[in-house]
Formats: sequence, structure tokens, C-alpha cells
Amino acid sequence: MTTVTALQTAAPEHVDVLIVGAGISGIGAAHHLLEKCPDKRFVLLENKAAYGGTWRQHTYPGIRSDSDLYTFGYGFKPWSGKPIAEAGAILDYLGEAIEEDKLDQCIRYNTQVLSASWSTEDQQWTVEARAKDSGELKHYTASFLWMCQGYYRHEQGYMPEWEGMDDFKGPVVHPQTWPEDLDYKGKRVVVIGSGATAATLVPNMADDCAHLTMLQRSPTYFWTGENRNELADRLRELEVDEAIVHDIVRRDILKIAQDIQYASEEHPEMVKDELFRVIREKLGEDFDMSHFTPSYRPWQQRIAYVPDGDLFDVIKSGKVSVVTDHIDRFTEQGILTKSGELLEADIIITATGFNLCVMGDIAFDLDGEPVDFADTISYRGFMNSGIPNMAAMFGYLRSSWTLRVDLLCDVICRLLNNMEAKGATSVTPTLLDSERDMDMLPWITEDVFNPGYLKRSLHLMPKQGDRDPWKNVPDYYKERELLPKVDLDEPQLVYKTGPEKAVATA
Repeated sequence: MTTVTALQTAAPEHVDVLIVGAGISGIGAAHHLLEKCPDKRFVLLENKAAYGGTWRQHTYPGIRSDSDLYTFGYGFKPWSGKPIAEAGAILDYLGEAIEEDKLDQCIRYNTQVLSASWSTEDQQWTVEARAKDSGELKHYTASFLWMCQGYYRHEQGYMPEWEGMDDFKGPVVHPQTWPEDLDYKGKRVVVIGSGATAATLVPNMADDCAHLTMLQRSPTYFWTGENRNELADRLRELEVDEAIVHDIVRRDILKIAQDIQYASEEHPEMVKDELFRVIREKLGEDFDMSHFTPSYRPWQQRIAYVPDGDLFDVIKSGKVSVVTDHIDRFTEQGILTKSGELLEADIIITATGFNLCVMGDIAFDLDGEPVDFADTISYRGFMNSGIPNMAAMFGYLRSSWTLRVDLLCDVICRLLNNMEAKGATSVTPTLLDSERDMDMLPWITEDVFNPGYLKRSLHLMPKQGDRDPWKNVPDYYKERELLPKVDLDEPQLVYKTGPEKAVATA
């Protein structure tokens, strides 16, 4: 107690920019600060004992990306491995980025951020954090707060409450908190779910299980192909510099992905037919394709990529069964479906998704008044109305997450430099009087993207308006044209040089 009290009264460490999170977004933000705002002093506060975020949290068998690393990787750091990469390779890549930028000296690991308070009088944030190894409280002050903490609760995945769960005699495991000692060799396993996690788990467990059943309430769209990039391989044979290979392949993948995304909106049946054709080639014409026919159009949820067709190979081999049905209840022996089928199991794995959280579930206040982000309006997808000197990273949902990291980092660094040029101590997105009666929409509308984790938590998210700059545009191909041209002197950005005095804009 004495130590904690001493730390509470000690002078906090002050930085120009405080980054919350040392995952793929935080590391990217730090790189851009070094490159574009070299005079800014910054630190990263990371909750875990090491960098990596998602790729550190998930340890289930075969954990891998569901996006290609040419676009999921940074624009500033070439990727030279397989397009779909396992967690270990991604962590190595992030570790190299940290080493190249000498970021280790800037990262405070095992530091859990508890609260963030803005003081208008002091024109700065005060962040309270707990050192997880000692329990001591620490304080930081920052002129600008950059939230890169991710978007789901790491400590608890989403698990529905099914009747009879306590009756089942075996372990019920969520992939997000995978036990190190889980022994599934020779066991009957049921995996609930059919998204990217299930599509990874199933082929990586199947050879060791007595039998594995993938139980899905509704199907998912899948795409498959070799886990290699033919264009990249050819360029390397020609001894093209790796940075050039990365740039060309990245552009090529983005062009193909853009065509598929827009074709999914304009010609969904054509895209469906192509997706189904590839699956039939793997499973045969006699396979019941209802197990791979979702009720929504392609790209209303992510299309999970199956590298080298490994999921379809284990299904065709008979090691894996696919059951499309609803759960009636758990029993001692396994799961009873609504249709009356008993799926016997020794282990049940719930690949049922995650719980979205807003701003890391951190308590925010402005001059002592609590902030509810659901009452704010998103400014161009990275700031919030009425919240000074704070940016938040939320990547793309249909394209690789990191594509938005690169774009947003550029515009946020421009914003910081614009503040410095004006001599401003704060900048706050603020609605004009003419905008206060505009229509308010959900942060993302269901016709754009409708996965369960988002629909469950949309009421917690900021709103968006019906016009710029209050629209959230989760489309890389539009934002890559829009964001570099954002006018950071537009009237909705209110700059001040102190508690009261505003800076005149051009």
C-alpha cells in the first residue's frame, strides 16, 4: 500500500503522444510517428507481457491469418513469406518492425490502462494504468491520445448459454482461451461454428481426433487455393528487389479483391457460383452444398480463405463431418440438435466469435464528466465528436485490417503537424449548427457488413451522420482516395491554443 500511494503522488511521465496497445495497429502508429513526426515523444502502453495483440492472445492449433500478408502486412515493410501466415511468422514480422525502429525502449509491457481523463484547463490527457506484475498504479500525461488497443475483449470470448451445458461431462473450450494441456488425441470432438477460426481448427485437429464434427447454425462463404502467390514467385525468380515485389503483388491483390468486392454487391449470384464451383472441385459433385450456402450475399460477412484446401481435404477424407442445425441442448454425451440428432463428443469447442469492446473498456471522462462513446458521432472513422486530441484505430472489416492502419496513420500524423503549425494545444471534432439535425445512422449498417459480433454490440458504438465528415466509410478503395485529401482546416475541426482561445482557420 505504501508503494502504491507513493506512485500515486509521484509526478506522471509526460509524452506528446500516448499510444494504447502494441499490436499491429500500435506498432504501425509508432512507425509513422517516427517517420512523419520525428520530434514527437511517445510511449506505447501494452497490457500483455509482449507485443502482438491478437497474435499473442490466440494459441489454438494452426492459428493463422485470414487475410493475405501482402495486404495485411504494413505498406512500409515488405512481406516475403506465404500469403496466409501462421501466428508465429506474424509475430516474427512484428518483432522485426519493432527492432528496426528501436521501439522496445518506448513500450511499457504488462501495463493495463484503467482510465483516461481530459483536462480542458491543462489541455492534456491523464492516463491511469496498473503494472500487472506488481499491482502498482502509474500515471501518464499526454497531449494526444492514440487508441490502438483492438476491438474485442481478450480475456473472454463470446459463448452463448445453451441449456444443459453443466450436464456435459467433458471440457467446453473457447479458442480465445485455449488450454495448454488440452489433449484431444483419439477423442471425439465437436467444433461449434464455421467462421475463420473453425476453418483453421478443424483441419489442424482432424488427424489426431477419433472423429471431428463441425456443427454450424448457418454456413459461411469459403474460398480456396494454393498458399502461394504465383506473381510473387515469378518476380523473385527474376531477382526483383523484395520491396518492389511486395509493392507489385500488393497492388495486384488489391485490384483482384476490389473486383470481387464490388462484383459481390452488383452480381452476387455470379460470385456465389464461382465460390461454389471451387468447393465442388474439392468435394465432388455429390456433396450436399447446402452446408456451404449462406443466407446472405458474399461479403456481407468475411469470406474465409482456406489455404491449400485443407478444410475440404479432411471433410472429403471422412475424418470430419459437417452438420448444419441448431442446438437444442447439451447432454452428458454431447450435443442434441433441434432435428433430434445426438452428436457424441468427448470435447466441445465453441468457435462462436468474440465480444466487441469500445476503446478497450477504459473509463473515459472529460473534465470529470463520464464519456459514453455511443453518444458521440464518428469523425471520418477515426475521431469522435466532442472528444479533444484523441484518435482511435479500427481497421477494415472486408479488406485487410492493416490497410486502414496505414491510411489513418498518415492523416493522424498530418493532423498532429497541423496542430503544431497553428500553435494549437487541442483539436476537437465539432458539429456545425447546420448539422445538428442530420439523420444519425449506426456506425456500420447491416447492408454493408452484418456479422454477429457487430450486431450484438452496435448499440455501444459511435453513430455516423448522413454526410461528410461524419460518415464512416469502411471501404478501402474509397478511403484510399478520400483520406489523403482530407482538409484538416475544415470548420468541423475546432483548434484551440488554450482552455478558451480558438485558432482562426484559413
